[in-house]
Amino acid sequence: MRTDTPPTEPSAESLPARSPLPRPPAPGTAPPTAATTATATANATAAHATAAPAKSPDTTVLDVVVPVHNEEAALETSVRRLHGYLSRHFPYEFRITIADNASTDRTQRIATRLAVELSDVVAVRLEKKGRGRALHTVWSRSDAPVRAYLDVDLSTDLNALLPLVAPLISGHSDLAIGTRLAGGSRVVRGPKRELISRAYNLILRGSLSTRFSDAQCGFKAVRGDVADRLLPLVEDTGWFFDTELLVLAERAGLRIHEVPVDWVDDPDSRVDLVRTALADLRGVWRVGRALASGALPLARLRRPFGDDPRDRALRGVPNGLARQLVGFCVVGALSTLAYLALYSLLRLGLGPQYANGLALLLTALANTAANRRHTFRVRGRAGVVRHQAQGLLVFGIGLALTSGSLAGLDAADPHAAHSAELAVLVVANLAATLLRFLLFRTWVFAGEGHDAHAHGAQTDDRRDRGASPAAEARPGGAGAPLDHGGVEGERLDDAGDDDTSTERTTP
Repeated sequence: MRTDTPPTEPSAESLPARSPLPRPPAPGTAPPTAATTATATANATAAHATAAPAKSPDTTVLDVVVPVHNEEAALETSVRRLHGYLSRHFPYEFRITIADNASTDRTQRIATRLAVELSDVVAVRLEKKGRGRALHTVWSRSDAPVRAYLDVDLSTDLNALLPLVAPLISGHSDLAIGTRLAGGSRVVRGPKRELISRAYNLILRGSLSTRFSDAQCGFKAVRGDVADRLLPLVEDTGWFFDTELLVLAERAGLRIHEVPVDWVDDPDSRVDLVRTALADLRGVWRVGRALASGALPLARLRRPFGDDPRDRALRGVPNGLARQLVGFCVVGALSTLAYLALYSLLRLGLGPQYANGLALLLTALANTAANRRHTFRVRGRAGVVRHQAQGLLVFGIGLALTSGSLAGLDAADPHAAHSAELAVLVVANLAATLLRFLLFRTWVFAGEGHDAHAHGAQTDDRRDRGASPAAEARPGGAGAPLDHGGVEGERLDDAGDDDTSTERTTP
């Protein structure tokens, strides 16, 4: 089977509105699955069994990727079980892609044989290791409108597969993940892995402000149009691939659906926990730094609003005022605490006026940057100097208020206590904070945000569209098709080195 060639380069414009996928063909016209063919052979005539039309690649809705590395013991049993389950219970056409990344045992031969014996099973061979590399490569070249993956050990109960992909097929969500940490999940694993998994997700919440509950469960799906734009931004080729994919999707405002799963740990797991944890922490640092600098062109991933009546602005209600006010208050509270700490520290060696001015200057720069990104949602480097310059003018007003308050206190009581200085400064800073919000909203960042910066972000987009590890591997470039035909399968040579191996059980 040969997939159609996807577009060479996605449009720089934002994603279109979500829409449901077409319904499956009527029962009388649908091609038979393996299970229905076997039943027809046993209970009907041979003519009926052979009269069914061959499946066209265009009808494939779900592409399930099974990344493997040296899995000769579990591969055949798991693939046959998965194929049987999908044939009996999945209402759409499907394809199972075995992504063998640099196996040195009999995994490739077993995968090739399964591709010959089972309909809807194809084998792909990559010459370098890395689960993320395997998923990146196959997902990038797939023509299916829904692309999923699961671990070869089938630790996750397959009954969660249809609930996983249903929100993507219906047009409700952009990505879907299985979670072992939700209240409805049932998980069997040792306390060591339980602790590591929960600690890792807490680190993500604290460092990258993530909201999804389980980053590393080997049970995920993504819509094809989203994958075509999201995958070029994902750099990791190992275990951190899942996390990076979800973090970028969440930051871009894509909808992530979570499905509680039943999950049983594989006792034969060969994951190097220490090495994987260190690689993940390096990935967290890299992605966090890229997000903080605004280097990632996330505008191409945003969905348009307006197809839901609740998304439309109400007359007389300023757009986003409540959210901006809450965000500004949070940033302002943190800035005030930082200011007080800096003032108290600088006051030990400087006079009150100099300490106040320097502390206010430092916190004003940080305050403007934080409000620009988190309160008013301005992304990218375009206009950052102008915004900081305007923020310094706002700082001057705040300096006048606080300095004037200190001068008034000194005139009233030249020997006022340090606590009195702090109290006066708190009141003055509250007034300056309110004025700062009004000036930020009506002057500094007026009319800016997601939509206003979409064009600028798209310009950054074009600059940052480098070839991904998987794209570099494609003969003929990013638009080269994935050839599933032939007994020997497809051999893909990926650029770059990666020592991360694809094992059975996620940490």
